[in-house]
Amino acid sequence: MGRNGHKRKNNHVVIVTSDATDVRMRQFRIRPWILQVIIIFQCIVIGALIGFVLYEREAWEGQQQRTDTENGTITALEEENAELESQVAGLNAEIGGLNAEIDGLNEKVRILSETVTQKAQTESELSEQLEKQTVPTEFPLTGKTTMEEGTGADGAPICVFTAAKGSMVVATANGSVIVVNEDPEYGNNIWVDHGNGYTTIYRCAGEVKVRQGETVTQGATLFVITEESSKLGYQMMRDGGYVDPMEVLAISG
Repeated sequence: MGRNGHKRKNNHVVIVTSDATDVRMRQFRIRPWILQVIIIFQCIVIGALIGFVLYEREAWEGQQQRTDTENGTITALEEENAELESQVAGLNAEIGGLNAEIDGLNEKVRILSETVTQKAQTESELSEQLEKQTVPTEFPLTGKTTMEEGTGADGAPICVFTAAKGSMVVATANGSVIVVNEDPEYGNNIWVDHGNGYTTIYRCAGEVKVRQGETVTQGATLFVITEESSKLGYQMMRDGGYVDPMEVLAISG
């Protein structure tokens, strides 16, 4: 009974042998709990390895999926960027065309501006010339002549010229003939209104060459001097009053 009461101890024997004939076989006795610990440890290690492999696989698959997603996003962005670059290139081409158009318009504006400036200058010169041509500054006779200053029958200043046969009495400025009358002292008189306040009066017995209402230019013939009409009485009015003709003639130089 006492012998049967003892708990039986089991030992596990690990035999280590070799293929060599002269090597002795070795035996190691291992207690069961140690073997159990080793087995459990091995299971834990194997489970950990399996878990690590599965985790790494899932992580790799997740990383691969993220990489694919990122690659797809990059590809889409590259395509969008290429499209934007194409649009920018198109816009640059349009801008270049617009700039060329603007340059052309600016050139046209420059030419038009120069043309307008030249036209304005020409018009100003013409206006000055026309204005000058409407001021009675020119000499009223052609050819050689002598002159005396005096006072006419109406008490107004008058210049009396003596000219040779064939000389011509001419308009001293542009204007309109407003009067062609007989003159009690000189034979005939012609009045020319110059449209700027000036009126010139030509008194002569020569051959009349204009009619009332006719427009004359500076230098236009009003009379032709004959043997019987060598005298010319020349008077001038400004704004309705008589002035000395020599004052205006002197202004013209």
